[in-house]
Amino acid sequence: MELYSGYISRLIGELSVLPGIGNKSAQRLAFHIINMPKDKVENLANAMTEARNNIKYCKECFTLTDNEICPVCKDETRDHRQIMVVENTRDMTAYEKTGKYKGVYHVLHGAINPSLGVGPNDIRLPELLRRLQSVDATEVIIATNSSIEGETTAMYISKLIKSSGIRVTRIASGVPVGGELENIDEVTLSRALDARVEL
Repeated sequence: MELYSGYISRLIGELSVLPGIGNKSAQRLAFHIINMPKDKVENLANAMTEARNNIKYCKECFTLTDNEICPVCKDETRDHRQIMVVENTRDMTAYEKTGKYKGVYHVLHGAINPSLGVGPNDIRLPELLRRLQSVDATEVIIATNSSIEGETTAMYISKLIKSSGIRVTRIASGVPVGGELENIDEVTLSRALDARVEL
């Protein structure tokens, strides 16, 4: 026997597929949405639809943006010859919150993970290599997560780039092994950036 009507069950089902949302959280969110004023629900639905339809990848760094070029890549005061490689847009945002990094980014949208069939061509690695050929980069800072996949990706990128003469560094300790960058505080991220090491 179904506990809720079809519409409520469908809403709970759709919400429960979101990352970090279990069945109980989905129920809580569903009932909150149902009890919201109708115009607020429409605003929420429109915001989701518009974001999905209008957000795209920056043509330079591949972060998510609603313009051809993201604000960081557009900023002429930043050092475009220093490129920090991160796994996702959330990691980029975490470093931006420190206010300390003045270079630009390259977002891979993943990490090499052979057990899941994710190889170098399945992330934005070919685009990074093309980008490095077109800019006079002085340093590539590898800021992938301290997971097995992040370390594998870091070593792979280092081997590809080192022969080009570009300085390759890795963010230093301070970021716990297995930790996700988006969950680490700004002070720890700043220290990791300051103490980066040559690869």
